[in-house]
Amino acid sequence: MIELRDVCKRLGERQVLDHMSFRVPKGMNFVLMGPSGCGKSVTLKHVIGILRPDSGSVQVDDQDVQSMDRAQLMALRKRMGYLFQNGALINWLTVAENVALPLREHARVSKSELQQRVHEVLGLVGMDHAATQYPPAISGGMKLRTGLARALVTNPEYVLYDEPNAGLDPIISKQIHELIVEVRDRLGVTGLIVTHSRACATQCGDRIGIIENGRLGIEGSVAEILASDNPLARSFLDGGTD
Repeated sequence: MIELRDVCKRLGERQVLDHMSFRVPKGMNFVLMGPSGCGKSVTLKHVIGILRPDSGSVQVDDQDVQSMDRAQLMALRKRMGYLFQNGALINWLTVAENVALPLREHARVSKSELQQRVHEVLGLVGMDHAATQYPPAISGGMKLRTGLARALVTNPEYVLYDEPNAGLDPIISKQIHELIVEVRDRLGVTGLIVTHSRACATQCGDRIGIIENGRLGIEGSVAEILASDNPLARSFLDGGTD
């Protein structure tokens, strides 16, 4: 379980997080929505230990992330995958080489084991046919699929998704959403998703939290948020992007 308890974080003169609190139970996709600059990506960086709170606590499976040393943080990150915006692939590596990077850097596996695992996750996301292609030659949707394969290659317990459908058309976005749900259901992976997208939130999420003034202004199941007449919920789900 991921849990934030009264997390505060100031960056420069701005109070980005102001007593942010929420829980992400195992096996669930939790979606964070909010305007640009509200602290969604900052929250992800706290979960993975890139940033540490000024006060409050960040816990993963009852372990305090902010008190971990370098070795403990590395162990935590091996249990997490991170899907960056637009895939964040390395252009001079093939699709397969990009996916293999976490295993090469953090795991001791044989060449045959590495190749088998890369083939498995590329097959899961429908990219095994493009293993030898380079990122400049593939579409935005294919880059995201490759990024997701890279996030999954180490068999993580958690995946953090940063705007997983940014810049994609509705058809490709829907395919990415279906993959995120499949990752939860088939692999039992817990997801924390940040997005502006109404479609992403409602198609991928089990629960939705909407950030207002550095904390959650409203939180509930997808059904509860969709049925709510709360102005904050309506502003994102009625006026949000697809």
